[in-house]
This record gives sequence, C-alpha cells and structure tokens, in this order.
Amino acid sequence: MNTILASGLLIVGSLFCLVAAVGMLRLPDTLIRMHAATKAGTLGAGCILLAEAVVAAELGTTLKAIAVIVFLLLTAPVAAHLIGRAAYHKGIELFDNTWIDELGEALSTDPACQQKPLPDPPSNGQDARLREPPRAHRRKTAPPDNG
Repeated sequence: MNTILASGLLIVGSLFCLVAAVGMLRLPDTLIRMHAATKAGTLGAGCILLAEAVVAAELGTTLKAIAVIVFLLLTAPVAAHLIGRAAYHKGIELFDNTWIDELGEALSTDPACQQKPLPDPPSNGQDARLREPPRAHRRKTAPPDNG
C-alpha cells in the first residue's frame, strides 16, 4: 500500500515539476514565469518529499520531509514576491496583454514611493550604468469593447 501511495505521489509531483519547467520555457513574461515556477514547483517538490516520507516510514525522515515542505511553503512565495519586485524595479518589460499594473499605480501616486534624485556621479570613474534610473514601465488599458 505504501508503495502505491508513494508511486502516485512521485508521479503527481513529477508532473507538477514538469508543468513548472514547461511554464518557465513557454510563458512570455518574467513575472508570469516566476508565478509558474513558484506554484507548480513548490507543489511538485512537496509531493515528491511526501513520497519519500511514505517510503522511508521512519519518524526522523518523515519529520525532516515535513519540515522541508513547511519551509518551502513559507519561503517560496516570499522569495518569488521579492524577485518579482526587484525585476519590476529593474525595468523589465511587462507582457503586452498585462492590463493591470497595481505596483506602477502605487509607485506613481504614493509620495513615499517616489524615486529620489540620484546623487552626483563619483569622480573616481565608476561605471555610469550604476547611476541610470530604471526604465519606465508601459501602462496598459483594458481592451476595447468589440460588442
């Protein structure tokens, strides 16, 4: 019975990891790719770790697998959020069909989030690319109503 359950969990976990990998290759935008990798990858890894815990059937191994799953569930969304925000601030191009840009709206309306002027360039010849502000993001509106 344990073997059948572990086999099913391994297959499901492998399929979710495959979906995450295909999503990383096929999806058009950094933010959308990050979403696929986080959701499907975490679920796939969790299923594979559960399969390992079922096969081992030892308390120590099971507790370690559960601890890793909890760690993944707590850290993967936070890491994805921080990577997405960093990519957005770096100036990545949003997908053409992105209609809502809530972070861009918040940054443009909140005075605390306004970009501060950059300091004068250093005189010791450091690279000028370090002083360039991020590119402006494209704003999208809802598609026209064709009806």
